[in-house]
Amino acid sequence: MLSDTAKSRILDLFPRYPDKRSATLAALRIAQEAKVYVTDDAMTDIAVLLELTPVQVYEVATFYTLYALWPVGKFHIQVCRTLSCALVGAETIVAYLERTLGITVGPTTPDGLFTLKKVECLAGCGAGPLMQINDDYYEYLTTEKIDRILADLKRDGKSSLASGPFLIPLQLA
Repeated sequence: MLSDTAKSRILDLFPRYPDKRSATLAALRIAQEAKVYVTDDAMTDIAVLLELTPVQVYEVATFYTLYALWPVGKFHIQVCRTLSCALVGAETIVAYLERTLGITVGPTTPDGLFTLKKVECLAGCGAGPLMQINDDYYEYLTTEKIDRILADLKRDGKSSLASGPFLIPLQLA
């Protein structure tokens, strides 16, 4: 379920949009911030607030790769697998991450830090192979670059090698 604070933040979005339904993406992001993934209960709450059916909210949440519908690690690694990235080694990057993290695509590392996922286009076709970790993009990946990114994340919780984020912040001036 959404907290009263999250519900209030969603209601505060309404004046920014011509129609409540237009706030679906932002509402899902607010829901995900609370638990790092979007729960079924949260989607139901969003549906009520936006006057939609839960299925309509679910359809949006499953269409976009930026929403997780299950618990993920502190660092949600999403590797682009579409043609542009595949041609420049995306599968090699995925295999390297699997070996390095000791997991396959899908699960989370035992320490709860990393979840690995392959996704469709991350819209960085000229900079592949690339991955998104939480809200940050990492482009032109190599095994050496991945080692540094993972070490940075484990040590500091962030990496200076990020070339994003590209998401629009919800807090507007």
